[in-house]
Amino acid sequence: MDFTHFNDEGHAKMVNVGGKDITQRKAVAEGSIHVNSETFRLIKTGGMKKGDVLTVAQVAGIMGAKRTPDIIPMCHPININGADISFTLDEENLAVRVRAEVSCSGRTGVEMEALTSVSIALLTIYDMCKAVQKDMEITDIHLISKSGGIHGDYEACSSNNGER
Repeated sequence: MDFTHFNDEGHAKMVNVGGKDITQRKAVAEGSIHVNSETFRLIKTGGMKKGDVLTVAQVAGIMGAKRTPDIIPMCHPININGADISFTLDEENLAVRVRAEVSCSGRTGVEMEALTSVSIALLTIYDMCKAVQKDMEITDIHLISKSGGIHGDYEACSSNNGER
């Protein structure tokens, strides 16, 4: 399989999707941020000085999905049907897991929008908490699933040793 974002001379190009059928597409991505116990407590209780961390990160994640073609050079501007950002507070591992589900009716997928959404939400959590903790770690940003389009559906494999 060849990379599609290069022309015959080997230079970058935006793929022409004009001939593709419009189909229903959906992508789900996840990622985590690991924090210390005090930062986790402040996120959980809404006690961070900058405000409600998860609410702001949720809005930022949605904005990230909408602005993906502005920051990823070869992404097509698409009409997103919906973007849903959710959080899981993992007290055992002192982590916040972010999950983004993005959908559209279009000629190209929304994987990059879902991945960007997760990334921006995690970066927003970091930004809102950095006054309290500088050594937070953003990890495991990855695509969980995608559906629609000529390449078919994708579901990430999970294994006992964490490899994909």
